[in-house]
Amino acid sequence: MKDHFEIIILIGRPASGKSEVIDFLKKTPIPERWKRYHIGEFEEIDDFPMLWTWFEEDAILEKIMHKPRIHSDSDGYFLHPYQWDLLIERISFEYRKRLRDAGVAENRTTLIEFSRGSEHGGYESAFPHLSEEILEKACVLYIDVPYEESLRKNRRRFNPQRPDSILEHGLPDHKLERLYKEVDWERFKGNDPEFLHFSGRRIPYAVFDNMPEKTDKPDVLGAHLKDVLKKLWSSRQEVRP
Repeated sequence: MKDHFEIIILIGRPASGKSEVIDFLKKTPIPERWKRYHIGEFEEIDDFPMLWTWFEEDAILEKIMHKPRIHSDSDGYFLHPYQWDLLIERISFEYRKRLRDAGVAENRTTLIEFSRGSEHGGYESAFPHLSEEILEKACVLYIDVPYEESLRKNRRRFNPQRPDSILEHGLPDHKLERLYKEVDWERFKGNDPEFLHFSGRRIPYAVFDNMPEKTDKPDVLGAHLKDVLKKLWSSRQEVRP
């Protein structure tokens, strides 16, 4: 019997508060983290550094090597819609490597973070590309904010001097609108308030309501996260006692 979450898939619109939740957990002492959140040692798999590498490679190819871009066009959009799903396959591949390396991932929580909008397939397209090793252990935490809040916080956090930063990256307004104004979370989760019914499984999920904003106030964030993860832990016990 595991006394900690094995995998939490942390999803939501850009700037919804996902990275702030992870940063809060990093700053919480391990004994407190274990007691309050069922998370002790943890590691992250985030697709943002993966996709940012593609943009950097394209910039090098175009501006330095004078070669064609291979991942994105000159406006910074992927050349092919399936690249969004490739990123999920890479997440699954990364998790397998961590399992291989002396079973490191077995003894801690893995936080998997990504965002998907309906324009590029949404969660309905992304989740089938998660490996069985992930799906059999996963719980899902969705950070819920409307598009207008995602836009506000995306503008607030963007630091043009650090576009590759987890906590300071951002999108231009027009790109955020095109890629993330519409999301398919409500349709994807269905009517069950506790479980996603997907791939023959019941995957526990919970929603962190970040309206009004809680992730900018550590005490409020911590209290709400405790309540949400308590619910998620209870649902998890039903499928993985």
